[in-house]
Amino acid sequence: MHSLAEEIGSLLRQKRLTLGAVESATGGLISHLITDIPGSSDYYKGSVTAYSNETKIKVVGVKEETIKKYGAVSHQVAEEMAQGGIKILAVDICIADTGIAGPTGDTPEKPLGLFYLGLSHKAGTYSRQHNFQGTREQNKQSAAEATLIWLKEYLLSLK
Repeated sequence: MHSLAEEIGSLLRQKRLTLGAVESATGGLISHLITDIPGSSDYYKGSVTAYSNETKIKVVGVKEETIKKYGAVSHQVAEEMAQGGIKILAVDICIADTGIAGPTGDTPEKPLGLFYLGLSHKAGTYSRQHNFQGTREQNKQSAAEATLIWLKEYLLSLK
């Protein structure tokens, strides 16, 4: 993961873009991985760990109606988290996650290991769904890795 975070840092520097994160189920792990790279303050502006719905709404700007209608673990919330992060962190790109790390919190419609990742940039706001099958720690790690892989792919796709 260290080399992945280094590659992302290099791409952000090359493209002169800043990055922020709004994390829920990963609890700051994505931020930890990014800031493990010396000099990451050149491109990484910060994060919000919005673990509760209240924080998602009051700090990040997720609409209460969105959470009521779709649930906190939904692609809609992941996208609103990423969009809110762009504004409050004043960054070019924001990544976000929301999910059910386990071992509890699942429902018949939303199983353990279900995560939605969000990414927002001036070109648009996107989300991806993942279903991980590990322990709580493994699911958090998998979600953080999937987010960074997606971010790298996105950065490589930019002209």
